[in-house]
Amino acid sequence: MARREDDMEKVKDKSEPLLLPENGSDVSEEEGASWMVCLSTFIAVCGSYEFGTCVGYSAPTQFGIMEELNLSYSQFSVFGSILNVGAVLGAITSGKISDFIGRKGGDIPLDFGRFLTGYGCGTLSYVVPVFIAEISPRKLRGALATLNQLFLVIGLASMFLIGAVVNWRALALTGVVPCVILFFGTWFIPESPRWLEMVGRHRDFEIALQKLRGPNANIAREADEIKEYLATIAHLPKTTLLDLIDKKNIRFVITTHRCCSGLSVPGASPTLGSILYSIEQVILTALGATLLIDRLGRRPLLMASAVGMLIGCLLIGNSFLLKAHGLALDIIPALAVSGVLVYIGSFSIGMGAIPWVIMSEIFPINLKGTAGGLVTVVNWLSSWFVSLTFNFLMIWSPHGAFYVYGGVCVLAIIFIAKLVPETKGKTLEEIQAMMM
Repeated sequence: MARREDDMEKVKDKSEPLLLPENGSDVSEEEGASWMVCLSTFIAVCGSYEFGTCVGYSAPTQFGIMEELNLSYSQFSVFGSILNVGAVLGAITSGKISDFIGRKGGDIPLDFGRFLTGYGCGTLSYVVPVFIAEISPRKLRGALATLNQLFLVIGLASMFLIGAVVNWRALALTGVVPCVILFFGTWFIPESPRWLEMVGRHRDFEIALQKLRGPNANIAREADEIKEYLATIAHLPKTTLLDLIDKKNIRFVITTHRCCSGLSVPGASPTLGSILYSIEQVILTALGATLLIDRLGRRPLLMASAVGMLIGCLLIGNSFLLKAHGLALDIIPALAVSGVLVYIGSFSIGMGAIPWVIMSEIFPINLKGTAGGLVTVVNWLSSWFVSLTFNFLMIWSPHGAFYVYGGVCVLAIIFIAKLVPETKGKTLEEIQAMMM
């Protein structure tokens, strides 16, 4: 036990710079994102785009598939929900798979059927943000990592837009394009340097890091910091699920579980409103989370997002309450629409993207596979639970349902204020040492 405490203290020491270049600055950080980082991020978020197309596919194709294949509502529900089954299985194995084969190999299951597509989505929902976080310079890590959510909502929007003009078979074939780019693109981008060093491929680690930072970048400080951190972590015992409830680990496990679970935007039907809803998500995710995350920080955006979602839930709930009592009927439509717009907009600038960024940042590499996979499972199960219970809550009480969701937002606000750390501007090693 004393040995473990000593190792933890060594990890904490890694929050200080380990090696400074002669000119006193870290060239690799000052140069920003190299073309290789940009290319690697683009290849990775093709998986996010594919993820979005898979999630959004069933809504615009429902009536065409049911009519042509003579399916009942229950049969189509099985078709739509089987994606979640595959995603849960993919999430369960995603962490260990990425620790075993690397961050680039998690896309392969996407190429097989809807069930296996769901498996691939569950895997990619963990692998993509982790891969982007591990290759990005710290000053741009937040913006690059939120591209995961941005491309997901772009994929979702594309299904509504393209689905309005093509049949369901042609729409399914459009998903082949990002799969091809993702599959072949991974052969031309470097593996995560941290993973390479973790598995003992030291020479490949240096080559990958140099490619990502540029041929003229000084990687000495960053390389030594990663090496010494991983050398210390290597002395720690191998982690299991039981280790996640250790008092030193429980804070960041709960942090990401709470942020990544339960708060999501409900699915939509294939109407003009759905198209506008998805376009709003794209615009606000791009302008909000992606552009502001490395300027304002993670916590302020999460707090603003949770408060906005609370306001949106209250506006929608109040509109149903007024309707139930026959009061102020002339303002109810405006109240409901305003609530939906506020909720979606608030979700897009924070809760949609930032929890995945935090998940990719705060877990130590010896916990990342186990804990990250568990977080992803919780996210998918929570999304399934919200979808399952929504109609029952609406039958029970339409305004009560949104007051319940508002209560969840209140809990999220308290949780963010008390437990969620600020990770802006820190290296992954500094963040993980801070959480120890």
